[in-house]
Amino acid sequence: MKQTAVVNYAREKHSVELREIDVPSIGPDDVLLEVGAVGVCGSDIHQWMGTHSWPVNYPVVLGHEFCGTVREAGQRVSGWKPGQRVVSETAAVINPDCPLSRVGMYNLDPDRKGFGYGVDGAMTRFVRVPARCLHRLPDNVPFELAAMTEPCCVAWSATIERGAIKPGDRILVIGPGTIGLLCAAMAKLHGAVVAVAGLPQDRERLEIARTLGCTPLTDGVLEWAREADGLGADGAIDAAGVSSTLQIALQAVRPNGWISKVGWGREPAGFSLDPLVAKAITLRGSFSHNWPVWERVIRLISTGQLDIRPLLGGVWKLAQWQEAFTAMHSGRIVKAVLVP
Repeated sequence: MKQTAVVNYAREKHSVELREIDVPSIGPDDVLLEVGAVGVCGSDIHQWMGTHSWPVNYPVVLGHEFCGTVREAGQRVSGWKPGQRVVSETAAVINPDCPLSRVGMYNLDPDRKGFGYGVDGAMTRFVRVPARCLHRLPDNVPFELAAMTEPCCVAWSATIERGAIKPGDRILVIGPGTIGLLCAAMAKLHGAVVAVAGLPQDRERLEIARTLGCTPLTDGVLEWAREADGLGADGAIDAAGVSSTLQIALQAVRPNGWISKVGWGREPAGFSLDPLVAKAITLRGSFSHNWPVWERVIRLISTGQLDIRPLLGGVWKLAQWQEAFTAMHSGRIVKAVLVP
């Protein structure tokens, strides 16, 4: 049987198109998932624009932020049956014998391959998913919001797992994209005073930061960071993905503060890291997520403690993928979601 999919077929700019592909067959440890909704990620946009910095297994179906309904389960799969609503993690391929996988850090397994770049993703109707990736989706969470679980998990890891937030801390988030705004929301949940910095053209997204209870900034970033006692913010989250924002974070953070870098960027730094040493700043990278993070984030969404509705900019049919990609790339909206 055939199905329509959004396929990234080459490294060059705009090498994405709708194609007819086969519905995948599943192995004994997989499920066949009927996609309910799939989020458009900044990484999908980068692959569309040819600006990504990671290897891609062309041609590949895009889409790694997804949820849906189990339609078929492999013969060794237990605990899952047709009709169940689920969300899926992104680590489609891991080495279970890797020492990192054995301690639950399979997100850092060097052999890891994710949906949407390493193996076919979910911008289609049916996708093959290893059963180990699945989490139960509560009935009160609609698919269009459940498709945003994955970026929420990225934000939790960058802010809570890799950060060091205490109630009352002053936290600077640089970059008002999906991940930056969700990092800001996570910091607010933990009792921080939060500012979100962006460019003048980010004003619409920065207004969403205001609705989240954060201070939006297009200038005066260092002044905000230092206004409490002159020393700087307690921590910063670099979610922008350009090298210059790390330099801003180094300037804004107080001595003995911390920076969590979650934004990707392929440019060289081009500046001195001496402030990292002089101020004894802790700099941590953050990549992906694992099982306990997903369980915690699903609970936050389903109980309403984390309200992600302000970030949803619209829902498009799969055939309208280019309209959805363009809306995100232009900065008009934060998050686009596709439905088959």
